[in-house]
Amino acid sequence: MASLRLLLRSGKNAVSAVLRREFHGTPPAAVQVTVRDALNQALDEEMERDERVFLLGEEVAQYDGAYKVSRGLWKKYGDKRIMDTPITEMGFAGIAVGAAMAGLRPICEFMTFNFSMQAIDQVINSAAKTYYMSAGLQPVPIVFRGPNGSSAGVAAQHSQCFAAWYGHCPGLKVVSPWNAEDARGLLKSAIRDDNPVVFLENELMYGVPFEMSEESQSKDFLIPIGKAKIERQGSHVTLVSHSRMVGLCLDAAVVLAKEGIECEVINMRSIRPMDTEAIETSVMKTNHLITIEGGWPHFGVGSEILAEIMEGPAFNFLDAPAVRVTGVDIPMPYAKILEDNSIPQVKDIIYTVKKTLNV
Repeated sequence: MASLRLLLRSGKNAVSAVLRREFHGTPPAAVQVTVRDALNQALDEEMERDERVFLLGEEVAQYDGAYKVSRGLWKKYGDKRIMDTPITEMGFAGIAVGAAMAGLRPICEFMTFNFSMQAIDQVINSAAKTYYMSAGLQPVPIVFRGPNGSSAGVAAQHSQCFAAWYGHCPGLKVVSPWNAEDARGLLKSAIRDDNPVVFLENELMYGVPFEMSEESQSKDFLIPIGKAKIERQGSHVTLVSHSRMVGLCLDAAVVLAKEGIECEVINMRSIRPMDTEAIETSVMKTNHLITIEGGWPHFGVGSEILAEIMEGPAFNFLDAPAVRVTGVDIPMPYAKILEDNSIPQVKDIIYTVKKTLNV
């Protein structure tokens, strides 16, 4: 009897060992991470990796950041690497550009990119042009980051999208992440880049959680600047957007799929350099193109995409004119109902798709 019990126990242990091996061999499930936390992780890891990296801006240190993106970093790295500044964008942006020229790798946070207009001379004339004007002798490795585009209830002076403004300027790289993976991988790449990078976040996305794979949680995870991502495969129409508008495109695609219309959704990720090849490849497949952005229509990101498609090999594949969905050509109103009607909504994307496909 004792020998039987021993045999059963050993068999049970063997089964348990097999189950443990199978359990630990299973890839960990994706975890939910907010865009805010993804940015925070990227900042922390890059500061830990390279002692030349530091962050400066208004309320980034003792207050943990106006949007809590830099939460905990001041306590970990101290005053020398997490620096609160006065409300003087021209001043602290100039300090950051000078530090980059001297060999450091500053991250300059604007509480909102609307305030970067106070420092635009430093961004364009000092940061963007110096490498060219020095014949390649003086790099300026700096990241200008902060929330961009419309938020909620902050009216005309705090609701502009600067993607087209900065995307216009040679010497800058301009990125615009949508989800947590974008934010983490692109910010790490931006900090390691030897060129000035304008990193356009979105205030309304900070608290939104996204699933992140095990790979994207690695300290070595980088997303190359200049490469777009197809977020949804489709065959009838190509939707190209960046930042928060990517989510609206995906929502519209779900609705349209129920009516038999399959949208291919491209997340640009990078404004400059733009992944024109990815857009062209998609247009050659779907034969229709719609761009979606929160910024104004005149001389915008969508205008540039349409021009490049017209000038390139994909133009002959279009079965209908390429179309833009943009913000309305007015300063942002304060009233919520007017604000909602001033920026693209899911219904606007659905309407434009059906009009383009003539259904």
